[in-house]
Amino acid sequence: MSLQRIRASSVRLARGLQSIRTPCSRSIVDMSYSHHFVDFHGSKIPSNMKKLVVTKISPNFREAVTLISNAPVPVPGDGDLLIRNRFVGVNASDVNFTSGRYDTTITPPFDVGFEGTGEVVAMGLSASKTYTIGQPVAYVATGSFAEYIVVPANVAMPVPSIKPDYLTLLISGTTAYISLKELGNLSEGKKVLVTAAAGGTGQFAVQLAKKAKCYVIGTCSSDEKAGFLKSIGCDLPINYKKENVFSILKKEFPEGVDVVYESVGGSMFDNSVRSLAPNGHLIIIGFISGYQSSGGILPINASALPVYLLKKNASIHGFFLPENMAGYKEAIVSLVKLQTSGDLICEVDYGDLSPEGRFTGLESVFRAVDYMYMGKNIGKIVVELPHPVNSKL
Repeated sequence: MSLQRIRASSVRLARGLQSIRTPCSRSIVDMSYSHHFVDFHGSKIPSNMKKLVVTKISPNFREAVTLISNAPVPVPGDGDLLIRNRFVGVNASDVNFTSGRYDTTITPPFDVGFEGTGEVVAMGLSASKTYTIGQPVAYVATGSFAEYIVVPANVAMPVPSIKPDYLTLLISGTTAYISLKELGNLSEGKKVLVTAAAGGTGQFAVQLAKKAKCYVIGTCSSDEKAGFLKSIGCDLPINYKKENVFSILKKEFPEGVDVVYESVGGSMFDNSVRSLAPNGHLIIIGFISGYQSSGGILPINASALPVYLLKKNASIHGFFLPENMAGYKEAIVSLVKLQTSGDLICEVDYGDLSPEGRFTGLESVFRAVDYMYMGKNIGKIVVELPHPVNSKL
């Protein structure tokens, strides 16, 4: 997939948010500031900022990415918003982006990061018809690993407050919602296996399957994660560090499981296929165990797939969110409603339990990616970008 197609898909993804805008007053913004302008706190917005840039193609995030300390703060065009990022989301696929797998022809430097939430600090004239200065927004757009970002107004989503809860829904939540709805055929009593169930998107797959009155099994890597899964309704957490996943599934569900929400790959994928029930469905939303390898995937026993699938009349579907945008609008509206009513837990991992503490500042994105690939996170990993507002003019 070309970079242009990826960026176009990101725009299509984010435009699915437009219909849930909250009413706001109009504000005309003077665009003649010549890159010296004041935000709604009365603080000077700097001319330069920090941001992360891919300077080398590599699946090793630390090797691929460089922190730039003096990048120019971008200036919004007529239909754009300048957003001061307060929280940015870390995704396993950030490594796929740095490795150039989404576009084999791309050459560095290029920006990295997919999603963020913050406040509007400047805007173009036409954008002021919809937004106000200081308004909290969330968005999906390439280049979110930066202190400031320009986003088209029709790609942003107004949110009630600057909380990372909303950020967890933009990619992680909608991936679970749309894939399970379109491919899972969920119904009461079905047995659903969620791999990496305590992760950013797994947490939503567990909760949505429970809301469909399914029996949910979730794999995880620690007792702490197993406890979290219990707290969000998972019927049978399996700590694969201590227990044999395939043996437990074979013993507890001799006829197999009806649906698998799979994001790990490798041996977990193999065991998931072997555990499918007749007419079962396996949904691939990722293969994180292979992302950091040079080839992007770990060896699997692919030659055995026809045997397992044919004799069980089972199916495997790949799911890539930017290619499944028809249901995005309905998904985000439903998820926000569930979150607002308290019927959906949006677990956020700030890195408080990581060796060096909370993920604060762009410098900590590197630690956050490491933390994810060590399998330490519970919920969605976010990095906070605090901004002092004390530079009065």
